Amino acid sequence: MDDAVFKAIADPTRRAILDELVERDGQTLFELCTRLIGTHGLTSSRQAVSQHIAVLVAAGLVRTRREGRYTFHHVDTSPLTAIAERWPHRKAGPPCPASP
Repeated sequence: MDDAVFKAIADPTRRAILDELVERDGQTLFELCTRLIGTHGLTSSRQAVSQHIAVLVAAGLVRTRREGRYTFHHVDTSPLTAIAERWPHRKAGPPCPASP
């Protein structure tokens, strides 16, 4: 699962989608496309954004909910928490001496 999460957040458009969902959760594809253009200047096609969302869904970072004709997208940051817990926080030690 970690590989899917790393792949998902490696792309700047997918990170922008996550930013928009964190800012306002529960958006439709149309709303996300509009916000990506307005906020980030990204002019990806609706189909391209839909494919990016599919990658985010596969990684568990986005969940979808259908309601009538509309599908709403919701952010889920729990996979990111698992990554943060993988490498516990440590203070940097003294610098290593230079090799001769």
